[in-house]
Amino acid sequence: MQNNDKSAAVIRVMLAKIGLDGHDRGIKVVARALRDAGMDVVYTGLHRTPEEVVDAAIQEDVDILGISLLSGAHMHIFPKVLQLLKDKEAEDMIVTGGGVIPDDDVKELYQMGVHKILLQDTPPQEIIDSFRQLVAERGDR
Repeated sequence: MQNNDKSAAVIRVMLAKIGLDGHDRGIKVVARALRDAGMDVVYTGLHRTPEEVVDAAIQEDVDILGISLLSGAHMHIFPKVLQLLKDKEAEDMIVTGGGVIPDDDVKELYQMGVHKILLQDTPPQEIIDSFRQLVAERGDR
């Protein structure tokens, strides 16, 4: 018997490092925590372009696209990603960010349409809980 209960569906997440930022220890810790929590996680690896990441996220049909940035390029990268998702009619994808982002920029990123910013000191369980809540709030796609 097939279970068609959407609440039991596995959350699909893509984690990405866009640009020249070569620090990936944190994103690997997050990927493992999300996997251990039962989520399906794809990690794009280092030095990806916004176009590569958005195309891959759409192909993988992810619920959440999480972008980790430690390079300071967040005010350039997030608008580009959000515009690409809009252009490709994939605005229902939840976009989150993590890393080192100043508080003033966090507010602006939320205004742009980023759903959640989880900074470098966010405990893994809080990330897991946030992702589950974001998907539950969004509902079916």
